[in-house]
This record gives sequence, structure tokens and C-alpha cells, in this order.
Amino acid sequence: MVYVIGFLEGTGAHAYFLVTGGLNAYSYAPMLLQLLFHVLLLLDPLVAILITRARPGAPLLAAVVMLADVLGNWSVAWSAVMTHPTAFLRPVGLLPITLFGIFVLVTALPLRRALTPDGDDEACMPCPSEAG
Repeated sequence: MVYVIGFLEGTGAHAYFLVTGGLNAYSYAPMLLQLLFHVLLLLDPLVAILITRARPGAPLLAAVVMLADVLGNWSVAWSAVMTHPTAFLRPVGLLPITLFGIFVLVTALPLRRALTPDGDDEACMPCPSEAG
């Protein structure tokens, strides 16, 4: 449930930025990061849906999405954090993104095992005789 809430909150944030700032909402970031932040508007709800449906691959997708999101946010904020580190100790922005990202990265593999039949990661992959 924490995954779903976190990714839906991310969806809402990215939707808000798109509505209020348009395609230039992330103009402070390099072009590839701007694209990533816009693509998160699609990836965040996808992860939430896949987690809700208990798909074994969902936690790994969640980890990849959060790793990209955290790295992207830290790369744009790095110099500001180094200049005024206490300014980022607030309940919005970089701190909750980082904490949620760490949570997802730490729990992705255990959650995948829990969503896999019999806790077997190999059960998610087709047998060689079934492939093709």
C-alpha cells in the first residue's frame, strides 16, 4: 500500500507541475531530465497499477523508476543542497523523494519474492521448453 500511495502522490505532483508550468515546468533541468520528469507522469501510475495487481515485476520497475527519479532530483539540486543543506530538511521535495526512493530500493526484492508464486523468482521466467 505504501508503494501505491507514494507513486500516486508522485503522479499528482507531476500532473500539477504539468498543469501549472506546461512543458516548461522543469526548465531548470537539462533536457533529458525534463523528459524523465514528464515521463514519470506515465510511469508512476503504471507502477501503482501493477503493484495493485500484484505483478511480480512491479517492484523491480518501481525500483528503476525511483532510482531514476531520485538521481534526477539530486543531480539538479546538488549545488543548492551543498550551499544550504538545511533548506532541504522539509516535508516536501527532495527529502520525501529520497526517503521513499530508499524505501522502494530496500523493499523491492523482498516484495518481488512475496508476489512470486512460492517465493521463487525463477517461477516468473518461462521455462526454456515454453519459450517459443
